[in-house]
Amino acid sequence: MLKVETEIGWFVDKVWVTEGIKPGVVGCSHHIGRWRRAQDRGNRYLSNEVSIEDVGEGRKRMRTVSGVGPWESDDPDTNRVWWRDGGVHQNITHAVQPDPISGAHCWLQKVKLSKPSDGEQYGDVEVDTEKSFEYYQNWNQMAKQRETHPRGERRPLWMKRPLSPKKEHWFVPE
Repeated sequence: MLKVETEIGWFVDKVWVTEGIKPGVVGCSHHIGRWRRAQDRGNRYLSNEVSIEDVGEGRKRMRTVSGVGPWESDDPDTNRVWWRDGGVHQNITHAVQPDPISGAHCWLQKVKLSKPSDGEQYGDVEVDTEKSFEYYQNWNQMAKQRETHPRGERRPLWMKRPLSPKKEHWFVPE
């Protein structure tokens, strides 16, 4: 087990050490780690049931209550679910940091690795929502500053997109 600390939170996850990544670099797939609360309806195939606790000063902690498992439904496949681990949801521990050109979220960031503290367990996730909002406001301010955008464009006109707004919406207002 390893505790991964970001600028706005942390999560506890399993570790698989390989020589496939450069020394000093760690990789975590953000495609696993689905979750739902007890009262939520939705896809149970890949999601852990979690509790979300307010731990004070804008901090929220998510803890796994139960993993993935089979259940009865109209679909016979739901009774055949054999896996139990829904992973660890880490996305909320990543501060908003969009790429200045594409606007896509940049997942690469500096983290601190340590052993989990007493009482911390696999699947625990904690985030400081106030600090997260500060990061959002900082990035939002940069996105609004006309001088940070070449030719006043919000996003480059040459970058292909499956859906595009009307041309006048591509520019930052003066």
